[in-house]
Amino acid sequence: MPEFVYEAKNRNGEVRRGVKEAENEDAVSNWLRSQQLAVVKVKKKPREFNITIGQGVSPKDLVIFTRQFSTMIDAGLPLVQCLDILANQNDNPFFANILRDVKNSVEQGRNFSESLSKHPKVFDHLYCNLVKAGEIGGILDTILNRLAVYIEKNVKLARQVRGALVYPTAIVGISFIVIAVLLTWVIPTFSQMFADFGAADDMPGLTKFVIALSKGFIRWLPFMLVGGAAIAFGAQWAYRQPAGKELAHRALLEMPLIGPVMRKIAVARFTRTLGTLLSSGVPILDALEIVAASAGNVVIEKAILNARARIAEGRNLSEPLMETKAFPPMVVQMIGVGEQTGALDTMLNKIADFYEEEVDVAVSALTSLLEPLMMVGIGGVCGVMLIAMYLPIFEIAGKVKAS
Repeated sequence: MPEFVYEAKNRNGEVRRGVKEAENEDAVSNWLRSQQLAVVKVKKKPREFNITIGQGVSPKDLVIFTRQFSTMIDAGLPLVQCLDILANQNDNPFFANILRDVKNSVEQGRNFSESLSKHPKVFDHLYCNLVKAGEIGGILDTILNRLAVYIEKNVKLARQVRGALVYPTAIVGISFIVIAVLLTWVIPTFSQMFADFGAADDMPGLTKFVIALSKGFIRWLPFMLVGGAAIAFGAQWAYRQPAGKELAHRALLEMPLIGPVMRKIAVARFTRTLGTLLSSGVPILDALEIVAASAGNVVIEKAILNARARIAEGRNLSEPLMETKAFPPMVVQMIGVGEQTGALDTMLNKIADFYEEEVDVAVSALTSLLEPLMMVGIGGVCGVMLIAMYLPIFEIAGKVKAS
């Protein structure tokens, strides 16, 4: 249905502007008259072309909006007025336009959560469901505060995921570049120098091996680049397939050193999200569906959906979670205690607090362990190559001195 921009005046002469979905201009005019407004002008909303990088709204923007909105609602300001103030003072034009669209949608009679759901790239399913629970329960300000805390903790977890994966990958990539530079440019320079001195046949075995390795690397480099590109495209294609994605996520959880960290991150995310949803009044079946969609790992997602199916059959949460073996036994036992005491949401948030601390320690330990290992590895390889190149130089210098 097309949108129309209108301008009208109330009985006091105040100008009202907004956007209304309708079949035509006459329908908008009739609606304005039914609201006891005098029509000034109505025209079809022009098509907007916005070029944005990514979603255009950072988690920081979303946290600031959520906290400010919560404070205004708690102070008793009308919802539409809150949205209007926040849209006008927002420094992000893309986000400001979204807030204005949400405000117009609320003015047209839609629920706040329904209006937010029109922008899923900014307000995800979890955000909208929590807002909906707050609207139903009349605790929107409390829910928004919980949402802000949840987003901040989720951003921290995402940073830790990047820390656990990006650092080792970057070190391996830099190592490959350094070794490639040595084999492609440095070693051939030394090889040519030895040939000019006539020492090509009298070189030590280590030097001959490194020079042969360099020649082989240069000869096979085009094929390795093509093969590497083919493997990368093949891996990307396989990852897009459900079976390939599950295999990759399972391997990530089972990987030495990194696997335990990723499992702790998954547990922290699961318990924090589910605890936030349950404490906000979202039914457990709906909460588990939302948590599964935001798990970030197919193996964990399947385990959560399996538990949801068992709960729908009348079982509790801890038993099916234990059967999946995707979660540590201690976590499942604590969830069971929370169910028995009727404080599941509180227990989940305590587990999340504990595992978030565990992730901090684990990421720091992983970085501390990998850094010296990588440095020793790179230094060892480069050192062997340099020694191999300097051995003939020492022999040549000895012969010159003896003669």
